[in-house]
Amino acid sequence: MFIGHFAPALVAASRPRAAGLGTLFVAAQLVDIGFAGLLVPGVEAMRIVPGIAAMNPMDLYHMPYTHSLLGAMLWGLLFGAAVWFATRRREAAIGAGLVVLSHWLLDLAVHIPDLTLFGAPPRLGFGLWNHPEIEMPLEIGLAGGALLYYARRTGSERGNGRLWVLAALLALFQAIDWFGPKQSAYSLAIPATMLFAYAALALAAWWAGRGRAAAAR
Repeated sequence: MFIGHFAPALVAASRPRAAGLGTLFVAAQLVDIGFAGLLVPGVEAMRIVPGIAAMNPMDLYHMPYTHSLLGAMLWGLLFGAAVWFATRRREAAIGAGLVVLSHWLLDLAVHIPDLTLFGAPPRLGFGLWNHPEIEMPLEIGLAGGALLYYARRTGSERGNGRLWVLAALLALFQAIDWFGPKQSAYSLAIPATMLFAYAALALAAWWAGRGRAAAAR
């Protein structure tokens, strides 16, 4: 899952005292940002195994600190604490922490069994990566529905133009992820590409969310 992870961020950002949309986009992918960072020194590890799943050739065989349930909870607590120190808003901190945790829960639906509860077996994953006819509409539906929800629940004097730019970027990055060329072997280009994509989308979300506020209801 890629852009589907941003659905909880968009929903959370529609709350009146939420953290900013850019911050919540970081929260949505913080687990994978941490994974990419830990790949570089070899603290966590992966390899390319063509055919291991229909939609993803990555064998994510060692990621106890980011893709265990306990790890995701700790990342969420740390990020929530950082948001609280920055904003002094309990609602913003709780929402950001829950968005971080949502990453593991959404991954559980799509990953083949490579997630853990505490960093050791059993390995979990419902494997929708082997069913693109389900996973692809699900991902589009999650991201698209959440974007429309955010657009309806917030407003800006500038209108929604920036949101549609963000939507176009999300669609572009997802298309590249699905249909672009795949690496034949692991290299540092993989975490570098991941970090670039997450940074670019978080920056775009920050820009799109500037000046937007929860609409009066």
